[in-house]
Amino acid sequence: QVQLIDSGGGLVQAGGSLRLSCTASGRTFGNYAMGWFRQPPGKERDLIAALNRSGGRTYYVDSVKGRFTISRDNAKNTVYLQMNSLKPEDTAVYYCAARSKWYAPLESLEYNYWGQGTQVTVSS
Repeated sequence: QVQLIDSGGGLVQAGGSLRLSCTASGRTFGNYAMGWFRQPPGKERDLIAALNRSGGRTYYVDSVKGRFTISRDNAKNTVYLQMNSLKPEDTAVYYCAARSKWYAPLESLEYNYWGQGTQVTVSS
């Protein structure tokens, strides 16, 4: 089992920045590919960023490319999502997730463990 704790959400003005963190406990963090999802109000939860076990390869959906950066520190069992140039449409609950099938494509949606979510609200 892997337990994931999301943090770092909040209220920010458009154009501002936030950094989300997700800390894992349990089995070896470095064995898992990691991803960040988000679920806007009334919509489905979608994958927005992912990275492989070492952090050397990343994936982003087009809507966040150039603004968001996913990274990890395996020594701290933590994955981050740096969000810059935030827009009102980025408002959502953000979830980190861990995938044991680390060899699957980064855009894969098959994740095994989930954080509890953290709310990000961007005001205009």
